[in-house]
Amino acid sequence: MKKLLPPVLVLIIAIAMSVVQVVLPGPVIVSEPYNWSGLALFLAGPALALIGARRFDKVGTNIKTFNEPTLLVTDGLFKWTRNPMYLGLTLFLLGLAVLLGTLFPFLGPVVFAVTADRWYIPFEEAALQHKFSERYEAYKRATRRWI
Repeated sequence: MKKLLPPVLVLIIAIAMSVVQVVLPGPVIVSEPYNWSGLALFLAGPALALIGARRFDKVGTNIKTFNEPTLLVTDGLFKWTRNPMYLGLTLFLLGLAVLLGTLFPFLGPVVFAVTADRWYIPFEEAALQHKFSERYEAYKRATRRWI
């Protein structure tokens, strides 16, 4: 289970949300045409995650959750959130839930956000704390975990 990377989990959750929508749609909470407002989050979320990932690529640091961090990235989107990629993936799932418009798909972004906040992020923070100690502490004090 340790090697379940965040994008894979997002894909699993997105598929589950879509299947639940068909099999057990539940009550409509965002009706048409208002559900189309979810398209903005559905598109902006992956863009945010991609911008964060490209920043990692540009500076040549590791992006894989369970590998050792190589650099502490604190610029670009990382000035405003320590986790723009997790934020973007959560927004993507939230946008999908709004597009689907019924109650049960809204569990998807909640499951992902809680998993990221309680499992992925603490693992990464411990590794960053170990490797960058005071620099990471200063960054944590200056920048919020999510937004």
